[in-house]
Amino acid sequence: MAEVVCLCNEVLDVDLREYLDAYPIDSIDELREQASICNKCMQCQELVEGEIYLARARRQRAAGQF
Repeated sequence: MAEVVCLCNEVLDVDLREYLDAYPIDSIDELREQASICNKCMQCQELVEGEIYLARARRQRAAGQF
């Protein structure tokens, strides 16, 4: 079941994961610059940073599986 990651922008965790899998974002600042997914309310920063970390790990695993 999808959970809301960012209350301000009503971003669901599945939507954030899909975005992070499609675009190589490495930090929350990059995410703020490139998408309207995250503003600077800071309420969800830990959750968003966790998702960015997991997406980076998925990209590294995928790159290593060739």
